[in-house]
Amino acid sequence: MEVLDLLNLHLGPPLSLRLTMARKHVKPCLLLVLIFSAYVCVSAEPNNRKKSLNIIKQLNRRGPYIGLITVILKEENAFFATGSFRPDPKHPFVDLSGRRFRIGKVHGKKVIYVRCGVGMVNAAAATQQMLDLFAVEGIIHFGIAGNNPQGTVDQDDVAQLDIGKYNVPKGNGTNLFGHIGYRKEQFFSVSGEPNVAQSLVWAKTSPHWLQLASNFGELKLEQCVNSSLCLPRKPKLVVGLRASTANIFVDNAAYRDFLFQTFHISSVDMESAAVVMTSLSNGFPLIVIRGLSDLAGRQQGENAIGVFGSLAAVNTAKAVLEFIAKLPGYAH
Repeated sequence: MEVLDLLNLHLGPPLSLRLTMARKHVKPCLLLVLIFSAYVCVSAEPNNRKKSLNIIKQLNRRGPYIGLITVILKEENAFFATGSFRPDPKHPFVDLSGRRFRIGKVHGKKVIYVRCGVGMVNAAAATQQMLDLFAVEGIIHFGIAGNNPQGTVDQDDVAQLDIGKYNVPKGNGTNLFGHIGYRKEQFFSVSGEPNVAQSLVWAKTSPHWLQLASNFGELKLEQCVNSSLCLPRKPKLVVGLRASTANIFVDNAAYRDFLFQTFHISSVDMESAAVVMTSLSNGFPLIVIRGLSDLAGRQQGENAIGVFGSLAAVNTAKAVLEFIAKLPGYAH
């Protein structure tokens, strides 16, 4: 599986956005930009952190573990609802930096689970923290690939940009935003020279883990949300497709088609590339398992994530459990 870090409209690196303006005859000027300082009131609890780190030291003596990283509560609920996760009787969890790392076993294999939160920064931060502090030997990242309901305002949005409003003249005129360019990422790795970045477009997940996933055979997945609401076709597991990641929701048929035709991707999400790049940068194997919950804008009417998102999360959890069961080691 290859994951493309496409575009991040909110932040700096891994932002790879280049806007070329359509308007001409703009006089050059020098701007002094003062980076804003974010005031965040954080309760300092050094004693709690010290306690958590001491527990982690004890846990690491019993490693290694498989690292499990998901994103949102819906995915977490689907995973734990399977009943396959058995919490550690002495230390079922460790709280650190606002996240709860859960320790336990799945199919007799030792695992450490965390819900990272939405977006690339959260995903990278949680992944790096897991790799730095816990005795994990690989990462399984999983969740749904979903988007916002079409035509509605997301209450979590700080602002919204309506590109069509920048047409001059209005209607079918020239759009002042011109075009968006996609650049390669800077990738730093333990296998490379220190402080020398490699140019990266596609981040590849671990081939030996992909091969293991391709040997699942026919995985029985759920087709229905309930007795009266079902998918038109039976869902199936497909291994080795391309995916893309950006800090944007995609619910637009035109952009969806552009991504497919240009990059030949099969899914869009907001975290996978960050988890992949962080894991590869540190030299750890990983695999990404995503359940498709909607058509990213190609549907008629409202986006289906609100209807089929929970079903996609259930099927994703099934695939994760099957992979853990077949993964050798981690059982002593």
